[in-house]
Amino acid sequence: MKDVIIIGAGVSGCAIARELSRYELSVCVIEKESDVGEGTSKANSGIVHGGFDAKPGSLKAKLNVEGNRMMEEMAKKLDFPFRRNGSLVICHREEEVGALKNLLEQGKANRVEGMRLLGREEALKLEPNLSGEIYAALHIPTGGIVCPFGMNIAYAENAAENGVEFLLETEVLAIRPLETGYLIQTDQKDLETRCVVNAAGVYADVFHNMVSAQKIHITPRKGEYCLMDKEVGGLVDHTIFQLPTEKGKGVLVTPTVHGNLLVGPTAVDIEEKEGTFTTAEGLKEVLEKSGRSVRSVPKRKIITSFAGLRAHEDGGEFVIGEVPDAEGFIDVAGIESPGLSSAPAIGVYVKDLLVKKLLPEPKQQFIETRKDILRFMELSEEEKHAVMQKEPAYGTMVCRCEQVTEGEVLDAIRRPLGARTLDGIKRRTRAEMGRCQAGFCTPKLMELLARELQIELKEVRKSGRRKRHEAI
Repeated sequence: MKDVIIIGAGVSGCAIARELSRYELSVCVIEKESDVGEGTSKANSGIVHGGFDAKPGSLKAKLNVEGNRMMEEMAKKLDFPFRRNGSLVICHREEEVGALKNLLEQGKANRVEGMRLLGREEALKLEPNLSGEIYAALHIPTGGIVCPFGMNIAYAENAAENGVEFLLETEVLAIRPLETGYLIQTDQKDLETRCVVNAAGVYADVFHNMVSAQKIHITPRKGEYCLMDKEVGGLVDHTIFQLPTEKGKGVLVTPTVHGNLLVGPTAVDIEEKEGTFTTAEGLKEVLEKSGRSVRSVPKRKIITSFAGLRAHEDGGEFVIGEVPDAEGFIDVAGIESPGLSSAPAIGVYVKDLLVKKLLPEPKQQFIETRKDILRFMELSEEEKHAVMQKEPAYGTMVCRCEQVTEGEVLDAIRRPLGARTLDGIKRRTRAEMGRCQAGFCTPKLMELLARELQIELKEVRKSGRRKRHEAI
């Protein structure tokens, strides 16, 4: 019997797994997809929110601010990209300044540091490419940007190094209470556990409702984005927000930690929990609204578009805690924005709940840090030479756009929880993420995957689960 089974290998589930791996506990993460971070965690804005938007006193506000404060330290320990670039919330008319002042007061109540109101000229001095319509802005210096999948993978790898078991391509079909604990029925095998952590994103209501008479409901809220070439990544330095609406923080314009420009998202409630398709209407809305924030948004520099789903619970709040009528079943549900920002704090919050319940002993040898894949092109010439002497594969360029070498791809496949698909390599190395969008490097990546996984070339997948008749 396991001590804890976590359902869902998104950033919240993996942060919880990493924090629990500090203790002498048998922890297992179950994920239906072929990789960690395949749901909400891979398709979002990558914003580390300051914490001004959440209702004071809410769990969202508490965990957002705590997660924001932890981010720098966690990025250093787990070696994932993060930059505190600051953010601006802009308004276009004098009568909207009151809304900015309300956000300022709300941020102060949430203990967000350094916020201040800026007039038009001061805002334009910070960001010269802001729209000519701007009237005033709220500056939040603690805002930041992060690589969402890099962060997710970092937490997962560190958890795995510390003994957490990951069962990928394993779908939970049913959860049944036992005398002590739960039986988790999956499409691979059945597992027993003392406690369950329900971190299943848009599916968290499904699993909650299997064990509790107090039902919850989650609506998938779709957001569409446009990603632009690194050539225009410097259009803005801060993350630029418009005034938030009841459905979120609206369409933003932001640099990414990798130097691209990102605009989006829309906010459309849908029924389909896998509905990550883009639409002409959604992308048109993104471009039109972003043009109200920043002048001359370079539409011709779009290299790809994508959509993600946020898990909106009907109450609009994070639902985190032991379910009152299901002892040992811990919900981590409704983790929409600012879920990514809150993830480090969510990990600690849920760990504390379970440690209090299970009373485990701390590990004597917990591995606190993790090293990311070596970025060969960031090295000095002397360092490159030394690396190639040790591993010649670093001398072979695989992805021209993002300057990714064969050595980096091999590392991505061979490391703990290594890539098993083209998308897995992409999220770990950025191969296929550049201007040509995989036009050049895909054949070589397929060849490397087939060789390393000892499978036929025709068995290499872009993403998704392996078909049941295929060899594992």
